[in-house]
Amino acid sequence: IVLLLMIDYSFLLLVAYLIVFHVIFVLFVWTYWKSIFTLPLQPDKKFHMSYADKERYENEERPEVQRQILVEIARKLPVYTRTGNGAIRFCDRCQLIKPDRCHHCSVCAMCVLKMDHHCPWVNNCVGFSNYKFFLLFLMYSLLYCMYIAATVFKYVIKYWTDELTNGRSKFHVLFLLFVAVMFFLSLMFLFGYHCWLISRNRSTLEAFSAPVFQNGPDKNGFNLGFKKNLQQVFGEEKKLWLLPVVSSQGDGHSFPMRMLCESQNPLLANEEQWGDDGLDEENH
Repeated sequence: IVLLLMIDYSFLLLVAYLIVFHVIFVLFVWTYWKSIFTLPLQPDKKFHMSYADKERYENEERPEVQRQILVEIARKLPVYTRTGNGAIRFCDRCQLIKPDRCHHCSVCAMCVLKMDHHCPWVNNCVGFSNYKFFLLFLMYSLLYCMYIAATVFKYVIKYWTDELTNGRSKFHVLFLLFVAVMFFLSLMFLFGYHCWLISRNRSTLEAFSAPVFQNGPDKNGFNLGFKKNLQQVFGEEKKLWLLPVVSSQGDGHSFPMRMLCESQNPLLANEEQWGDDGLDEENH
């Protein structure tokens, strides 16, 4: 009876291992697939210059007049960020007024809404359309490596204590543990960095160069507080957070800004609402 119970326990443990493994593996592949094949979103047509405006802009040789033409066009658009010298953000390659947080990707050869970075590992530009998928891909990759390392580690101990003696499988197990641990450590730092970016509502590009508004640069310009920052990426439906389905807020063309939210509700200016960074007093 004891032997049968041991056999049943081992079988159930094996089944549990297989179920957990395949659940993580499916989510890992699913999020990787979505990160690769979700096309980056480009700005809407209303941000493109009309033929008449384009002709007027190109025929004008005076830079100050060109800047004024862009200002006139941008008045009709929800654009609040500026270049370092205060001019309207304009892409001369795509011939459009850049929406807030939009950048031109030289690899994809197009402007990408809320561009974070171009990732060679997924061979795609990470932006508004697939940033959630990319984050979930990092998370499930991390869980996958951690699960492999945890389930293999006991066999490494058995080989170390000479409970198992097969030389070929010993090399395979040691190599598998080494690869899983190395990838786990690499992904842990990358995933942790993006978690920090989400908590501050910044993209990778904005972390290196603060967005510039009419009042000057403000690294916390889009920081609405941890909860709202999280909802902006994952949405309000918590049941969809861990699934690679579209749930992000907005359309990628415009984003709530801290200064506008504070003007509507002064209580949001409380430093505790914004976490460790607090408010940027120079731009408040």
